[in-house]
Amino acid sequence: MELLIATRNRGKLKEIQRLLAGCDIVVRGLETYDGLPEVVEDGDTFEANARKKAATMARLTGCLALADDSGLTVRALGGKPGIFSARYAGEKATDADNNRKLLNDMADVPVGQRQAAFHCVMALCSPSGACRLFEGRLDGEILLQPRGEGGFGYDPLFMVPSYGCTLAELPLDVKNRISHRGLALKKLINHLLASH
Repeated sequence: MELLIATRNRGKLKEIQRLLAGCDIVVRGLETYDGLPEVVEDGDTFEANARKKAATMARLTGCLALADDSGLTVRALGGKPGIFSARYAGEKATDADNNRKLLNDMADVPVGQRQAAFHCVMALCSPSGACRLFEGRLDGEILLQPRGEGGFGYDPLFMVPSYGCTLAELPLDVKNRISHRGLALKKLINHLLASH
């Protein structure tokens, strides 16, 4: 079976490929196809954005497509950055820019009140337009400064209390097992294996 991963984020693609290794699924990235447009994420929920990306790519390529929309929600910031996680500090923001903005916005939030969660919604869409959604969530807290060299995005700031370290400090296999994306993908894999 072939599955197109509708993302241009190399870190995300690598994570998903690793999670699907050994599942008898040929994973392809968007670079496999020429001229695919950028899908504008203009939905107001993770679900809407994931569904739009997967449905668009499935229709354009004639391939089963998987897209996710994921992000960080911080309780003290009223759920921000949420669906704007990747561009929290602006359209062309780097991970470092976003992390800096998050730390600035949380400067007055004391330890003990820095709860956050990573959310992931994956949409699996066929060229016919049929879609299924799979969700995952990882709870943690935001540190006062980054720790760790691995991962991407907000991983160096996101402490996982049960492991006593950040996502950026965890080995990739452990991160994949417990992460919001890993949990959503596990549900997706179970669905794919059950239906094929």
